[in-house]
Amino acid sequence: MKTKKYQMLVAILFLVVVLAGCSQTNQAITPESTGIWNQYFVYPLSWLITTVANIFGGSYGMAIIIVTILIRLALLPLMIKQIRSTKAMQAIQPEMLKLREKYSSKDQKTVQKLNEETMKLYQQHGVNPLSGCLPIFIQMPILIAFYHAIMRTMEIKAHDFLWFQLGHPDPIYALPIIAGITTFIQQKVSMNTTTMAGPAAQQMKIMLYVMPIMILVFAINLPSALALYWVVGNTFMIVQTLLVNRTGNTPDQKNNVGGASK
Repeated sequence: MKTKKYQMLVAILFLVVVLAGCSQTNQAITPESTGIWNQYFVYPLSWLITTVANIFGGSYGMAIIIVTILIRLALLPLMIKQIRSTKAMQAIQPEMLKLREKYSSKDQKTVQKLNEETMKLYQQHGVNPLSGCLPIFIQMPILIAFYHAIMRTMEIKAHDFLWFQLGHPDPIYALPIIAGITTFIQQKVSMNTTTMAGPAAQQMKIMLYVMPIMILVFAINLPSALALYWVVGNTFMIVQTLLVNRTGNTPDQKNNVGGASK
């Protein structure tokens, strides 16, 4: 599925951007920091982490856990929509295969007709094939802002939490390993809720092993606070996916699926 390829490319891109964002990490973030990025992304996140830390007795590690959960709760509607959109896409796979068989020629006119019929099918069932990419795009600036907030706020960067310092990589690699494992579990749980065949299934299987390795490598080299963010975020996603799948389809989806079978 092409959408999965785009999501993989976007995921790789935002990790590269995080690493490339080191240019300003030597500049402390303050209320006087100028620029849209500093004023509306980095400083608010730095302020939120600091405020929550003060509530929890100065524990910036606990603050990062709480803020991560708050961010995930804020993104929850989008993530639920992504999961349900994926299910809706699966429900119309048989009809999409029929269209591809019907318009199998590669000439421009046939390809255009296939695209038109595919869009009609999406509209008929209320499916947006790009909705799955939206949560990833939204999380990109959040993750980058997290990185900057940690590195540019000395109180966070120098804080010790459990066995690691938030602004430095985990010295014993335990947190990166946990981040990789939870990423694998989260991917596995998501795969168990989808039924795909052919190239799409192969791509998902590749992602099941590639993404945890990527997260592990990046978590080893990035500040431990980001690894902590991944661990908490992955755990939240695992629970969220299980709960959403337990509730089943929404009434609208049931009607759409029912309409497809008529």
